[in-house]
Amino acid sequence: MTQRQTASFLIKRFHEVGIRPVTRHGQNFLVDLNLLNLLASSASVGDQDVVLEVGTGTGGLTALIAPAAAAVVTVEIDRRLAQLAAEHLVRLENVTMLQHDALKSKNTLHPELLAAVERELASHPGSQLKLVSNLPYNIATPIITNLLATDLPVASMTVTIQKELADRMMASPRTKDYSALSIWMQSQCEVELVRVMPPSVFWPRPKVDSAILHIRVRREWQERFPDRKFFHQFTRSLFFHRRKFLRSVVISAMKGKLDKATVDELLSGMQLNADARAEQLDVATVMELSEVFRCRLLEEGIT
Repeated sequence: MTQRQTASFLIKRFHEVGIRPVTRHGQNFLVDLNLLNLLASSASVGDQDVVLEVGTGTGGLTALIAPAAAAVVTVEIDRRLAQLAAEHLVRLENVTMLQHDALKSKNTLHPELLAAVERELASHPGSQLKLVSNLPYNIATPIITNLLATDLPVASMTVTIQKELADRMMASPRTKDYSALSIWMQSQCEVELVRVMPPSVFWPRPKVDSAILHIRVRREWQERFPDRKFFHQFTRSLFFHRRKFLRSVVISAMKGKLDKATVDELLSGMQLNADARAEQLDVATVMELSEVFRCRLLEEGIT
């Protein structure tokens, strides 16, 4: 199947079964076989890895990674594509196919997807989880961020995403792309740009450049957080109004919890000036700031 995932083959196959790519599902198939192989090889899948794939498509990438993996859980929202992929993956006994949305909501992965992954991890003691996907653009951010927020043993994520999103994940302070997403990713992961890809390597062609990104999750970095959920929420609140001064943003985020005098005291204790903005703070400073406020809230008995 992998060797067939060219534009000409897919156009012919889709015509035969009477289906078309669905724009709202972000169906852009990677049809450059060299890049498809690069995506798979960059994930370095081994026999101790349980692989999660979001967006089975026609099963081309699934067929590449399954022989090397302990197990693959792949999910496809489109019933017609799921049926098409099933025809080509039926002989791969270590592949679990799901046909539903990968997300329950914007902030939550689908419980059936999580349950399937947990079953495979339990069936293969000592295994770790790797996300390997040509991610639909419209769900790339929530898939990556929500998976990173779980307690699953995620080792890495190797994905194709919009180049713009890759830029945001790797951005440095004081740049236009620096955001809460940059901090969330860099506080827990090493993010590597593997390859930038033009629209021509996909069918149908998207309107933007794409990128293969390899994200290595550092468990020891995650263990630095007493409360990752609080850190995630606090960091997002800093960038709700990125052009406002940090003091105003934090006062708004702490409304009903800490008064202005307390906010000023904590910011002053970190030697942050009145004209500081969130986009100027590096990852380490945001981590420290989050913990300062978390501890004060605990002291005040506020959860």
